[in-house]
Amino acid sequence: MTTQELMSIAEAIVFTAGEPVKRERILLATECTQAQLEEALEALKTRYALQNSGIRLSFVGDTVAMCSAAEYADYVRRALEMTKAPSLSLPSLEVLAIVAANQPVTRAYIDQVRGVDSAYTVSSLVEKGFIEEAGRLDVPGRPILYQTSAEFLRVFHVRDVEELLEIPEIAALRAMPQEDAPVLDKQDSGQDNEVSAADVPVL
Repeated sequence: MTTQELMSIAEAIVFTAGEPVKRERILLATECTQAQLEEALEALKTRYALQNSGIRLSFVGDTVAMCSAAEYADYVRRALEMTKAPSLSLPSLEVLAIVAANQPVTRAYIDQVRGVDSAYTVSSLVEKGFIEEAGRLDVPGRPILYQTSAEFLRVFHVRDVEELLEIPEIAALRAMPQEDAPVLDKQDSGQDNEVSAADVPVL
């Protein structure tokens, strides 16, 4: 099977699924090797980008999905009468950065870094699907641990946690001794003083 044939097969599978497809399922269907599949998927992703297609190939963890190009998101929303994804408040972005850099973390750790009670913001981010529970810390009280979710990776165009840690701002926050971390907020009222967010691709 040639790379071109594999590209076409993978394209057909992902398009028909209409949702993220695990690479394992494509491998089982095509009986190709992991290396061959990765080569075909990367080539397909590059082709969409070079052709300025309205479709993009998105990788999140071990899944592959089709989504609309971010620059056309407003047109898609207008045509399909979709509600624009809500912007995130500054406290939400701060908490997301802390969780992303140090996950899994407890709410107490987030509070210590920010210098303020973050209960409302953490609950809001869980409700929106950007962070999720990742078990409990094995200490008295067994506090909940939090990590970023697959939805977070999709919205912020990040393939996996390893890629996330390569972002300079996240790497710097991760490397900073906790006692030197800046106090980011004096109050966390939970008010949505929204910060403009990048357009989210539509799956």
